[in-house]
Amino acid sequence: MLTLTGNRRSRDCDGQTRRDFLRVGTLGSGALALPGLLQARAEAASNGQATKKTSVIWVWLSGGPTHVETFDPKMTAPSEYRSTTGEVKTNLPGVTLGGNFERFAKIADRMAFFRSFAHTNSGHGGGTHFLMTGYDNRNIDNGGLPSRPSLGSITSRIRGANHPATGMPTYVRLGSIGSDGAAFLGTAYGPFGTNREAKGNMELRTPLERVDDRRGLLADFDRFSRQADASGVMDGLDAFEQQAFNLVLGNAPKAFDLSAEDPRTRERYKEAGSFGDQLLIARRLCEAGCGFVTLNYGGWDMHGNVQKSMNARGPVVDRGVAALIEDIAQRGLSDSILVVVTGEFGRTPRINRNAGRDHWAPLSTLALAGGGLRMGQVIGESDSKATRPASHHIGPQDLMATIFSVLGLDPKTQFFNQAGRPVYLIESGKVISELV
Repeated sequence: MLTLTGNRRSRDCDGQTRRDFLRVGTLGSGALALPGLLQARAEAASNGQATKKTSVIWVWLSGGPTHVETFDPKMTAPSEYRSTTGEVKTNLPGVTLGGNFERFAKIADRMAFFRSFAHTNSGHGGGTHFLMTGYDNRNIDNGGLPSRPSLGSITSRIRGANHPATGMPTYVRLGSIGSDGAAFLGTAYGPFGTNREAKGNMELRTPLERVDDRRGLLADFDRFSRQADASGVMDGLDAFEQQAFNLVLGNAPKAFDLSAEDPRTRERYKEAGSFGDQLLIARRLCEAGCGFVTLNYGGWDMHGNVQKSMNARGPVVDRGVAALIEDIAQRGLSDSILVVVTGEFGRTPRINRNAGRDHWAPLSTLALAGGGLRMGQVIGESDSKATRPASHHIGPQDLMATIFSVLGLDPKTQFFNQAGRPVYLIESGKVISELV
C-alpha cells in the first residue's frame, strides 16, 4: 500500500517558565525542544504505518575498509592482489576471511558476508552519502549538502522521534558520520547526539561519543535530576513533557550506565577498549527502545602499508563486533537487532607502490548479523582478482530495502522533498532474497 507522508512544521514550546525548564536543548532554527520531539513522535505514529519492534546497530568503518583484507582474502589471486594479512578458516565449509578476523571466523554461522556489494562513487563524502541514504550525490565531495535523509532519520520519521513508552530517541548517534542527518525531513528527525542537527537536544556538557568519560555524562544527568526535583517542575506537565523527563531522568542514563551491566558481559567487550564500550551501549540503547544506532570506528583510509594498518584496526573490530553478536544471540535478540558492518567503499584490489590500497567503490565491504535474517552464508562472489562482482550484484538500494524489511518500514513510502514534490525512498532496491 502506498504511504504518502508530508513533513509537519516543527512547533516550539510556549515560553512559560515550566516549559522553558524543559527546553533541554534546541534543534536548528526551528528551536524544537524535547517535548516537541515527543509530539512529533505521536504525530508520526498517528499516520497508521505499523512497524516492527526491531533495531539496527550500524557499525561504520570510516575511511573505506579494504574488502580484500576483511571478508574476501582471495589467496588464489596473484600476490599483488591477495590479502596481505593472509586468511583464516571459518566454521563455514570452504569460507575464509582476512587474517585479522579470527573471532568472526568462529561465529561465521551467525553472520552473512557480502562479496558482490558495489556502487559507483569512490569519494569519501559521496560514498558515505550513497550508503547512508541509498542515493548517489556527486556534489558532496565538492562542498555540497546531503540531498536525501539517512536511514536512521527515515526510521525516526516513520516510527516517531521517540519510543512511545520509554521516551528513548528512535535514532541515536555515537560518533558522527557524514550524511547521517534528516535532510528534507526536518531537524526533529536528526540523530540524537551532540553534533550538527541534534546538537543540544539535551543540555549535557559531555559528548556522547566520549563513552570513556561516562562519569561526567552521568554527573550531568544527576545534576539535571536534582534541579528538576528542587524546582517542582514535574507538577502540571502535559503528557509529552512528562515523557521528556522520563527520557532525561530515566531510561537514557540507565542505558549509558555500564556499571549496571553484568561484569561477565562487560568483560567480553573489554578487549576492544572504548570501541567495545560503544558497542555495549548500542545494545543497551536498543533494549531500551532505540530503533537505529550508528557508531563510527575510523582509520580505514589505508593508502600506505595496509598490512600494518590492518593489524592495528582489524583485531579491534573483530573482537568488539564478535562480542556484540555473541551477546545479542545469548540474550535472545538475534531476531530483533540487525548489526551492519560497512564503510563508504572498498579499496583497490591491487596493492599500490606504497604497499597500500586506494579508493574502490566497484567492490565494497559489507557484513550483516541478526535481524531475523538467514545467516551463515556468503552472498555473491567477486571475480578472480576481487575487482568487481562476478555474480549477484548488490547495491546500496538493496541494502536499504533489506533494512526497511527488518524494521518493518513500507518500501513504497514517499515523503515531500525540499521542492514540495513527493519522492520514493526506495526506487530500485530489492530485499536481498538470499537472506529472508
